[in-house]
Amino acid sequence: MVYLEIALIAYVIDLIFGEFKITHPVVLMGNYIKWFESKFYKDSVFVGATLALSLVLIVGVVSYILENILLSLGSFGVLAAAGLGSMAIANNMLYESVKRVINHPQEIRFLVSRDTDNLTQSEINRAAIETYAENLSDGVIAPLFYLAVFGLTGAFVYKAINTLDSMVGYQNSRYTNFGKFSAKLDDVANLLPSRITAILISLLLMSKRAILKLWKFGKLHKSPNAGYPISAMALALGIKLGGATSYFGQIVNKPYFGDGREEIKREDIYRALKIKKRLDIFIIVTLSLGVLFC
Repeated sequence: MVYLEIALIAYVIDLIFGEFKITHPVVLMGNYIKWFESKFYKDSVFVGATLALSLVLIVGVVSYILENILLSLGSFGVLAAAGLGSMAIANNMLYESVKRVINHPQEIRFLVSRDTDNLTQSEINRAAIETYAENLSDGVIAPLFYLAVFGLTGAFVYKAINTLDSMVGYQNSRYTNFGKFSAKLDDVANLLPSRITAILISLLLMSKRAILKLWKFGKLHKSPNAGYPISAMALALGIKLGGATSYFGQIVNKPYFGDGREEIKREDIYRALKIKKRLDIFIIVTLSLGVLFC
């Protein structure tokens, strides 16, 4: 299947080159969301759903047309499609961003939505590991899954949904209604990838305990998806993630994910990041076998 070939090449491109220094499609999606909100915002589920569906439709149509044009060009078109597909994957960027927090703790503010001004070192380390686990799903496994199954159209429609959730999916006074449809759409899109990610974290970090117990802790998260990769990472590392967290000046008492120690060390970030090389090998081998035998 050509989509598996595109996904394999796209993953390798991201692995070697990382982010291209051009206007990212997600930036264009974000600009559309800002424009729509500035023109049509209303504290309404219907208006918010109109935003979400219009963006998904635009991205879906453009991606479908572009994909079909590229695939008509033979091998060059497949390579070009893979280059575009790599822009939906944030594997290298995620890894490097989280790794920088080890020596530059203040940079955690660029990675999380929680309040970061008064975090202890342990809380910074906890936030870094949580965002790495959660974004392994949102930024790596989910877009790769949709790219491999549905091609460029699937990958970029997923990125549109994920961008909508990150910009208007907040549960606050402005977005509770306006962003409700976007948040629910993101929940559905991430239902399978989040669980695949949790299983991969458990297997690649070789933790039987994580495989057996992630389901118990994962369902405690208010999100139907985020708790699973976070719980798998916590259990595999023998730590507790979650707990009391400050957002916009208010403490949110999240449940704990995992049942290990509460004090999170810098070394725990290193241990979490070890999964990348193993994940790279697993994905490249799996997709290569898919290309050869499907």
